[in-house]
Amino acid sequence: MPDVAARVKGIAAAVRERSSLVPEAAVVLGSGLGALADEVDLEGGAAIPFADLPDFPRSTAPGHAGRLLLGRLEGRTVVAYQGRVHPYEGYTPREVVMPVLLAHALGARTLVVTNACGGLNPHWSAGDIMLQLDFINATGLSPLIGPNDPQLGPRFPVLFDAYDAMLSDAARRAARTNDLVLREGVYLAITGPAYATRAELRAYRNMGADAIGMSTVHEVLAARHAGMRVLGLSVVTDMALPDGHEHADEQEVIRSAARTGPRFATLVRAVLREV
Repeated sequence: MPDVAARVKGIAAAVRERSSLVPEAAVVLGSGLGALADEVDLEGGAAIPFADLPDFPRSTAPGHAGRLLLGRLEGRTVVAYQGRVHPYEGYTPREVVMPVLLAHALGARTLVVTNACGGLNPHWSAGDIMLQLDFINATGLSPLIGPNDPQLGPRFPVLFDAYDAMLSDAARRAARTNDLVLREGVYLAITGPAYATRAELRAYRNMGADAIGMSTVHEVLAARHAGMRVLGLSVVTDMALPDGHEHADEQEVIRSAARTGPRFATLVRAVLREV
């Protein structure tokens, strides 16, 4: 693999051939949540399939369109990713975070990262929106393993405050203003693609996790490594309770995320007005 910084620079140059807009924020949209990207005003911007960007990972997961959109949303210039890639697709952690590194190279200094997840907190319900307060990386992987490039960030980034307090407060205000219920909790990531067993779900709940998914933590790691401010939002698409009788499949997850989409979009748009 070519030097990461050089690789990102090359991809950024390809984006710049399409648009000179400098994004203030990056938005990564998870499974079934890509509809918000369609609301981006592309005047002076660009919509680019991942496949058209050189040396850029292509999304193969259901519910992920695999497009980069550079434009304006709620008066802010944004780079929005309609879908992402995951380790379970065969990508390395460094490839998984390429969209975050690209957003930073284009000028974004704030990351709004979203996902669809399973709920572990028995007091919650499918359709809830969760503000990520912290995360547990149960994947055993990190995009920072290997030689460190000081152009990208420090060797040992501190993650005590992985999520930005001011952005979290903005999300709380936006939820109150729009009369939205906003849960708050800890997101835990596994590699997938298999869903967790009942015993694993019990263990993760005992570890303090409120929600479980197969994404996000590597992107947050890369963003904090680069010095970006991060806001994390999750849509609880199903309840992953170990004593439940059934488990949602991938299509049900996508449908549930789409049903929550309008409330989710309202929250993200309100937050962007304050970024």
